[in-house]
Amino acid sequence: MREKLLILPVFNEEAYILEVLESLPDIDILVVDDGSTDNTFNILKHKKIDFLIRHETNQGYGKSLIDGFECAIKNNYPYLVTIDCDAQHEPEYIPAFFEELKNFDIVSGSRYLPTSPHFGEAPKDRVEINRHITQLICKYTKYNITDSFCGFKGYKAEVLKKLNLTEHGYGMPLQLWIQAANAGLTVKEIPVPLIYKSNNRDFKGSFESKEARLKYYLDVIKKEISNVKHLSRRGTP
Repeated sequence: MREKLLILPVFNEEAYILEVLESLPDIDILVVDDGSTDNTFNILKHKKIDFLIRHETNQGYGKSLIDGFECAIKNNYPYLVTIDCDAQHEPEYIPAFFEELKNFDIVSGSRYLPTSPHFGEAPKDRVEINRHITQLICKYTKYNITDSFCGFKGYKAEVLKKLNLTEHGYGMPLQLWIQAANAGLTVKEIPVPLIYKSNNRDFKGSFESKEARLKYYLDVIKKEISNVKHLSRRGTP
C-alpha cells in the first residue's frame, strides 16, 4: 500500500469537482461528500476514487475532516494532506506538504506569508476574522502561524491519534490547533496562493453574519481552552 493519502471534503461542488480531480497528482484519494444536494455525488460515483464517504445529510466541514482522518488511520496511511474542492488550492503544492512532513507533525498552508502569491482578493470580513482569530491561536498555543483557517494542511497520521477532535463545524481547525499545542506537536507553515475565484460563495444561514461567525469561533476557542485546563488539573497528558 502507498503511504500518502489526499483527503478532500466536499459539499455542493459540482462546478469544480471534475477540475480538481483531474488536476491531482498520482496519489491515493479519499473524498468525503458532506450531504451534497447538487450533482456532486453523482459525479463522484463515476470517478476512480480510492475511498468515497457519503454523509446522507450535511454534518459539517469539521466532521468531514474527522471522518477522513479516521479512514486514513484505519487504512494505515502514515501521511495525509487535506485540500478543499473549490479549485482555490493548487495541487502542484501537494508534494511540498508531504516533503515537510518528514520533519514536522503538522504542515499548514498560509495565504498570508510574505511569499504567498495572491490571485484575487479575499473578502474583507474573512480577512479580518482570520487575522483576529489567528492572533488568539498564537497567543494560546505559542505557534507562530499566520493563517489559522487554511484548509490546505498535512498531517502525520500517528499524531492525530493523540487528539480528540469533536467539533463538526468550521471551528474544528481551532480546536485542532489548541489540542496540537497541548500535545506538543511540531508545526511548519508554508506559503500557498491566496485564490478567490468567486466572492459570492458566502456562508449560509446564521453564519452569513460576520458577528455570528466570530462569536462561534470565539466560543470554540473558549471551550477548548477550558477543556485543556480541566485535563491539566486532572493530570491528564
